[in-house]
Amino acid sequence: MNLTILGCYAATPRTFTNPTSQVLEINNRLFLIDCGEGTQVQLRKNKVKFSAINQIFISHLHGDHFYGLIGLISTFNLLNRNNPLTVFGPEGIKEVIKLQLRLSNSWPQYELNFVELKSKESETIFEDDKVTVKTIPLKHRVYTNGFLFQEKPKERKLNVTAVQEYEIETCYYQNIKNGRDITLEDGRVIPNDLLSFDPPAAKSYAFCSDTMYEESIIPIIEGVDVLYHETTFLNSEEHLAEKTMHATAKQAAIIAKKAEVKQLVLGHYSTRYESIDLFKEEASVIFENVLLADDGVVFEF
Repeated sequence: MNLTILGCYAATPRTFTNPTSQVLEINNRLFLIDCGEGTQVQLRKNKVKFSAINQIFISHLHGDHFYGLIGLISTFNLLNRNNPLTVFGPEGIKEVIKLQLRLSNSWPQYELNFVELKSKESETIFEDDKVTVKTIPLKHRVYTNGFLFQEKPKERKLNVTAVQEYEIETCYYQNIKNGRDITLEDGRVIPNDLLSFDPPAAKSYAFCSDTMYEESIIPIIEGVDVLYHETTFLNSEEHLAEKTMHATAKQAAIIAKKAEVKQLVLGHYSTRYESIDLFKEEASVIFENVLLADDGVVFEF
C-alpha cells in the first residue's frame, strides 16, 4: 500500500505548497482522493499515470478540495481517454461540473459518472474484487465525508512441499488457496492449515480531512493500518479550530490513540506556522507513530 501526497496544506495554494490531493495505491488499485488546484501538475511531477485513475473521491465542496477537478476532467479528454471515470462526492458535485462543461462546450468523449453522497451514516460506496470503500461521516461547515479503503482478504499461499508430500493433484490447488480442507482417496482429511500459509494481512487506510474533533468516527476507523487526519491548527489555536470546525494536532492524536490505529499521518496544515515539525511534536506526546505529510512525499506501508 502506497500513499503519494500531491498536496496537504489548507486554504490557498502557494508557489511551494498545494491544497489537498493524494493518490492511494492499494492492492493494485489507484484512487485519487480530493482534487485541489494544481492536482494534475502534481500528478505529472510525481509520475502518476493519468489513465490508471478510474475513481476520484471528493470529501466536500470547499475549493481547496475540488477546484482542480474540472481541469483534470478536461485534460483527460484532451489526452483521448477511453476508460470510464467515476467521481464520488457530495450532492451537488454533478451539477457544478456539468455546468462548467456545458458553458465551455467541453463535454468529455469518455464515460463520466457521478455518485452523489448525502447519507450521514457510513455506507459502502465502491466495491470490486479487491477493495471496498466506505464513507466516514465528518463534522465540518459543509457536508463532508472521509473515506475508508479496505483490502479484501487475499487467498492463502500454497504450501508446495506439503501438497507434493500428500500427492495432491493440481486441480485441487485453488480449493486449497480458498481455505478448504482436502479429502484424500484413502479417506483422510488434510486440514487446510497443513497445506497452505496465511496470506498477508489485508491493509486499510482512512482519510479524514476537514473535520473538527469527532469521536463518532472511532468505531469506523478502529484498528486501521493508516489514518490520515487533518491538523489545521496547533492546540494553542484550539479556539480557531472550534470556530472553523477544524482539528488540532493534539486532537488528531487523541482520535488515533482511541481508535488504536497503527500509524497516524498528519496533514492539512495552516500556513500560519513556521514549521510543520511543530505538528508532529504536539501529536507525538499522545500517539507515538506519527508521520508528517508533505507535498511530493510517498509513503510505503
